[in-house]
Amino acid sequence: MSGKVSYYTEEGLNKLKNELNHLKTKGRSQIAAQIAEARDKGDLSENAEYDAAKDAQGLLELKISKLEEIVSNARLLDESTIDTSKASILTKVKIKNKKTGHTVEYTLVSEEEADLKSGRISLKSPIGKALLGKGVGETVIVDVPAGKIEFEILDIGR
Repeated sequence: MSGKVSYYTEEGLNKLKNELNHLKTKGRSQIAAQIAEARDKGDLSENAEYDAAKDAQGLLELKISKLEEIVSNARLLDESTIDTSKASILTKVKIKNKKTGHTVEYTLVSEEEADLKSGRISLKSPIGKALLGKGVGETVIVDVPAGKIEFEILDIGR
């Protein structure tokens, strides 16, 4: 199976690996215990608890399989090699809304690591796409559901 290559920070990749390890160990043992408990209750043909536990096992294995594929196709980004002359993955970009004067700083990350609350936006988001490849002093126009917003790039760093 060849999946899509995704780029991660060391922190993001470790988080994925930890989740995968947790599901493979504790997750599987919890499901096994639920199945054993349901099996002990008698006739399996009319045992809804057993059916539910088997369904949960199937969903868990599917999630494990998907995570294994993501981890196998993950590539670690070396932050020291990032060019900060242009906005790219893992750069911190400080932008100013030209209409309101409001400034905000975002770190551009892969879709899987995006977290708006911590200021990490996806390269595939409207703002991320508009900023990609642009330099300090440039103006970008972002199409958002509310219309178009014009931003000026104030700073790019790591």
